[in-house]
Amino acid sequence: MQIINHLQHRDGMEAHGLSIQLILSVPFFIALVIYLYAAIRTKRKKKSWQSYRIVMWITGIFCALSAIIGPLATRSHQDFTAHMLGHLLLGMLAPLLLVLARPITLILRTLDVKQARSLSHILNSNPIRLITHPMTASLLNVGGLWVLYTTSLYQTMEHNGMVQIAVHLHVFLAGYLFTGSFIYTDPHPHRTSYRYRSCVLIIALACHGILSKYIYAHPPMGVPIDQAKTGGLVMYYGGDVIDLILITILCYQWFKETRPRMNEAFNVLNK
Repeated sequence: MQIINHLQHRDGMEAHGLSIQLILSVPFFIALVIYLYAAIRTKRKKKSWQSYRIVMWITGIFCALSAIIGPLATRSHQDFTAHMLGHLLLGMLAPLLLVLARPITLILRTLDVKQARSLSHILNSNPIRLITHPMTASLLNVGGLWVLYTTSLYQTMEHNGMVQIAVHLHVFLAGYLFTGSFIYTDPHPHRTSYRYRSCVLIIALACHGILSKYIYAHPPMGVPIDQAKTGGLVMYYGGDVIDLILITILCYQWFKETRPRMNEAFNVLNK
């Protein structure tokens, strides 16, 4: 009888976990369809749209989906290392690829003039200015991770489906806002200087690194110490790889923007 009850409980938990995975995956499938439709429509209008951006979008969606549905997502409930791999995919790599795919630019090209102006008006609004500011985006992203791993929220997430959905969506959206607030690939009416963004980025990445070391020494509630150590290392070194790509892109954009002024100054000195 106990074996039957155990099997029924396990089946119920698996069904519950599957339903959560399906709910989380729906927005990403919708985003994939909308982007592909917009890209096809743009090309039909004989407007250029690079194929590699489509590949980036598809790859980014795949990275996000692999973190919330499938074997890695299922394993992450028992293995903190798998959870941390999912964090890197959902909160760091997927947002980076999706930002580089320039979705806002594509949508503006697809919409008619009136709709594009309405979207531009929304992008220029004060709420968007607030949440896309580098400091705000950093607090939402890195600050949210500190709350997740240093309080009881992580343990609560493992036993509450609604909390789990909310946390996963926050990790992705905060990661996207964070990436988009430092590297400008889409129209960004609320720009800040490269110097300011660089300073905030250094602080944010330092806080992310400190958190990974904190996890290594102080496991989140309910996480075995050996898993916490491995997960902390994955977060530290895996995060560094993605952060290096982000830094490289930011520096390249900075160099590209200042190069004309450097050439002009060089020409003046040689007259």
